[in-house]
Amino acid sequence: MKHISVLVKPASSLCNIRCKYCFYANVSSLREVRSFGKMKTDTLEKMIENIYVDLEDGDELTVAFQGGEPTLAGLSYFKKVVETVQLQGKKVTVHYAIQTNGTMINDRWCQFLAENNFLVGLSIDGRSDSHNSHRVDAKGKGTFARVIDTKKLFDAYKIEYNVLCVLTNQLARSPKKVFDFLVENQIKYVQFIPCLDELDADEKSYYALTPERFASFYQGIFPLWLKEYQRGNYISVKLFDDVYHLFSRGIVGACGMLGNCQVQYVIEADGSVYPCDFYVLDEYRMGFITDSTLRELFEQPIAKEFLCEKSEVSQTCLSCSFRKACNGGCKRMKEAVYVNKKDDFCGYQEVLKQVVNPLMALQSKNG
Repeated sequence: MKHISVLVKPASSLCNIRCKYCFYANVSSLREVRSFGKMKTDTLEKMIENIYVDLEDGDELTVAFQGGEPTLAGLSYFKKVVETVQLQGKKVTVHYAIQTNGTMINDRWCQFLAENNFLVGLSIDGRSDSHNSHRVDAKGKGTFARVIDTKKLFDAYKIEYNVLCVLTNQLARSPKKVFDFLVENQIKYVQFIPCLDELDADEKSYYALTPERFASFYQGIFPLWLKEYQRGNYISVKLFDDVYHLFSRGIVGACGMLGNCQVQYVIEADGSVYPCDFYVLDEYRMGFITDSTLRELFEQPIAKEFLCEKSEVSQTCLSCSFRKACNGGCKRMKEAVYVNKKDDFCGYQEVLKQVVNPLMALQSKNG
């Protein structure tokens, strides 16, 4: 039995809001075609058909949708996806997920998401002041109120969702403020996404996270998380979960966590396929899902070259006691999370020093 995952961009880089730090706006701007528009029905049908070629009875498939803003593809698009999947003859367990800014969700969307057991990633950057300073609509107005209304809808419909919070250099200054927001709003699952510099950046942006700020944020939030856990209120913080599973069971919970890239099968709206969401660029295009199966795409030279690309190992990494559990980490996040430009500080190393032993102690205590 195998588990295959694909990441689909049904509305390409189209988006109805203008996040000031959007990494995909930068990625798409570096392509010959900035946006491929909305995925056409024949592309959708051929995509599902070719994905199923490599599946067998008993396998699992995760189809995740991202953007841009994927809901711009329209509810009818997603209904067509589910309908097309159901027409396939093989007995495959299918999981659906969608990442959304939450501004276009209504009752009709919630009914569909609930009926089809979608796991939703909802973007909320903490309290209204921090969220509205970065996540604004086309008129420059903050979107916090609309997103919180969507969260309430998800709660009412009992939709499973995780909050995704972009960790900018500014937000990372306020770990207690962020954690208090999670507790006050009864948010049970959160993933902090490091804010990255643009791929073609000449200098560090105002928003981009630094290893020092990454470390100080998690060093500030961990004691608060641990205290809340000991009170019986468990909040899933993805980094802590990933570290726990890696050190206790050897389970890798995030791509690049051990310094090795994987092919993620990122499918753009025109059917073109790329190995990583950070590198949806012309030079990394492996082919088209409308022409090839996933196995055939994996065997393309571009995929092999991507997997073999290695970033330079720093002196800090060579002397790190956690090297085997990291190996330099994700190459795209290097300057935001790992070793700084002076090569004298690693944010991830500092976090591991603080959290590994307490997390392992929790494992021992809980059996």
